[in-house]
Amino acid sequence: MSRTQDAIAAAEAHSAHNYHPLPVVVATAEGAWMTDVEGRRYLDLLAGYSALNFGHGNRRLIEAAKAQLDRVTLTSRAFHHDRFADFCTQLAEFCGMETVLPMNTGAEAVETAVKTARKWGYRVKGVPDGAARIVVAAGNFHGRTTTVVSFSTDPEAREDHGPYTPGFDVVPYGDLQALAAAVTDETVAVLLEPIQGEAGVLVPPPGYLAGVRELTRERGVLFVADEIQSGLGRTGRSFACEHEGVVPDMYLLGKALGGGVVPVSAVVSSAEVLGVHRPGEHGSTFGGNPLACAVALEVLAMLRTGEYQQRAAELGDHLHRELNLLVGSGAVREVRGRGLWAGVDLDPGRGTGREISERLMARGVLVKDTHGSTIRIAPPLVISKEDLDWGLEQLREVLAV
Repeated sequence: MSRTQDAIAAAEAHSAHNYHPLPVVVATAEGAWMTDVEGRRYLDLLAGYSALNFGHGNRRLIEAAKAQLDRVTLTSRAFHHDRFADFCTQLAEFCGMETVLPMNTGAEAVETAVKTARKWGYRVKGVPDGAARIVVAAGNFHGRTTTVVSFSTDPEAREDHGPYTPGFDVVPYGDLQALAAAVTDETVAVLLEPIQGEAGVLVPPPGYLAGVRELTRERGVLFVADEIQSGLGRTGRSFACEHEGVVPDMYLLGKALGGGVVPVSAVVSSAEVLGVHRPGEHGSTFGGNPLACAVALEVLAMLRTGEYQQRAAELGDHLHRELNLLVGSGAVREVRGRGLWAGVDLDPGRGTGREISERLMARGVLVKDTHGSTIRIAPPLVISKEDLDWGLEQLREVLAV
């Protein structure tokens, strides 16, 4: 067997089959390119679902991590450390908020938001104990914990994981009237992705997010924006909510916050909202650890220049112009997205999303399929226009257009 086949066989023999990755075994990576164990190079058009917004092996981030590795990597929250205050202060300021609750993974941030919203509902809004409800959108992807899959509408994520956590009301994504009808006196939060990534990079109708903001403010409900995939430059702005001039009550951040180096997530909100937590009620051993803070502080320093947001906006316009030229070709039915983020609905007659992804892999381009005949394109924000164009040319060749 080849080195690739041998590595895949060994992995399948000793790991749970909860993923079905493309048959490529990456050994090294730099910028927007990855190299496999056979020495073949691939253009990365997925960027770790936005975790690698700044590219593979970004030197600023690697150096920040190396410097911290020589000092201290973990104290737990039982003790203070000298990077924590700067991280919380700078992230709060970057978000225009007051308070930060750091965690590790995106799913942990969502779980933290659910607990926070409920606690706020009981202690501040006055909802009867145990009655709090949260409105969510169909097609959502907020993680894979038991509570989160309880309000998923994706059968693959949800089935066989019951009994499910109660307290959630699901409404169609983008339907402001349905959302308004679902909000009751017991509703404590509306939890939404400003753009639904896993669903196929679905952008809501114009005015939807602004309408959600107005509705939640009027009804005394928290607006929780899951910007774990959409935030920190991906859409051409620091946050996808900015495209409608919206500031939610709570940001959920992750993925790019750790620069593709370490897992870092955070809930960012007001002192009133996050102030409902008391010592011992919620926490994480690794949340806000020194290594994570050091890397995230460098991420924030890079984002404050605005260059990555500008690059995503400019290259994103180019990406969408080129992709939209394929609509009506008989190969592409629809293109959605914003910035350097696109969902491409393929004609099923040209192949499933998985089949098209495999054909692209054979040409040295890596993307990811979702929901049958859709592929997602989300390159690192550092990708060059020439490399992006080369990747798009491979897509045209695969689709024979």
